[in-house]
Amino acid sequence: MKNITRLMLLILSILSHSSFAQQSNKLAPEATAVEAKGSLRDIPILKKAYYDAAPRDRKDGIPVGKLDIDSGDKAMIVNLAREIAESKDSIFDSFLIAHRGKLLFESYYNRGRINLAHPQASATKTYTGLALGRAIQLGYLSMDDLDKPLVSFLKDLDPTKFVEGAEKITLYQALTMTTGIHINDKNRKRIQNNPERLKGQGQVQALFEYSDPITAETQLFRYSPGPQLIMQVINVIVPGTAKDFIKKEFLDKLGIINYDWPTAPSGLPESGWKVSITSRDMIKIGTLAMNKGQWKGEQLIPEAFINKATSRINYSGDEDIFGGGKDVSNQGYGYFWWSADLKVGNKSYFAASAQGGGGQYIILIEELDLIIVATGHNNHGNGALQITAEHILPAFIK
Repeated sequence: MKNITRLMLLILSILSHSSFAQQSNKLAPEATAVEAKGSLRDIPILKKAYYDAAPRDRKDGIPVGKLDIDSGDKAMIVNLAREIAESKDSIFDSFLIAHRGKLLFESYYNRGRINLAHPQASATKTYTGLALGRAIQLGYLSMDDLDKPLVSFLKDLDPTKFVEGAEKITLYQALTMTTGIHINDKNRKRIQNNPERLKGQGQVQALFEYSDPITAETQLFRYSPGPQLIMQVINVIVPGTAKDFIKKEFLDKLGIINYDWPTAPSGLPESGWKVSITSRDMIKIGTLAMNKGQWKGEQLIPEAFINKATSRINYSGDEDIFGGGKDVSNQGYGYFWWSADLKVGNKSYFAASAQGGGGQYIILIEELDLIIVATGHNNHGNGALQITAEHILPAFIK
């Protein structure tokens, strides 16, 4: 009787988790060609969530391993994946984990697909910053140049029309979101009603003309048009165009071929949002940053740039941390990378992260050589940093 009871309980347990299948022996879910070209909201919800604790080697440049065998607590991570899959409020489309240079866990939910170039929202800012770092590595700019005013690079501007203080804005301030640029509603409408003015460096001219006065008091951390300014500088310092440079010297170097990087109204590549890449390619970008700018033995971005980018240069002063929770504190910002302290027991781990609205993350825990990637489709129910602190870090802490 006891054996029959145990068998019945086992069967019930399996049935209760029928919407979540370990599919390491099956193919990961893929978007059709039509779906991949459409909007994320048109991708059908997966009938069964997918996870693999021994990801396949897809010959895409990402080394793979196995949870438990290489590192990590498989039971803890699989249980987390099951909770995500079964949650009615979950907005996550993918969760991937790489440790010590190997992809150890890969999972897809809801609208997630392994071949889908997923919208990145503001994580695009991080990629724009890394493109600037690539230009520095190639000698088109130096680290010292980051302290120079933007106007020293952009020669098509008319400084006589600038608002007070605009001529002093530096690349460093653009990278750290401390430009002090603020466009009030009245001037924003003026700009929007004359889109032709935004072509080329006209975009910068408009920002510098229509901003409120810029002073030391206004140049505090605040989301601002920093990425657009950085893209303008990239476009003038590199051979050819910023678009060609990003493809040849950044994306191609990482083997990123399944992506969408649209053009902004300025005619330059988008810099603050709208880029789409796959979750696996987000792992590549995380690996590049974790390895201090190296990829496959080649220094693509200066180590000094990566160190500054992923450091906590400024505190955001915002207690309501995007993706945070009870174990997440001290939010800060580097060069288009966010940062926070993640508490596990009596110890805190510094986390640098690329972040985008809707739940897009590349989270780096350098002390543990750990990379967590997440994608999502709604800010509600996000909590990726809290999930990392509460459920993922304990699985990799000895």
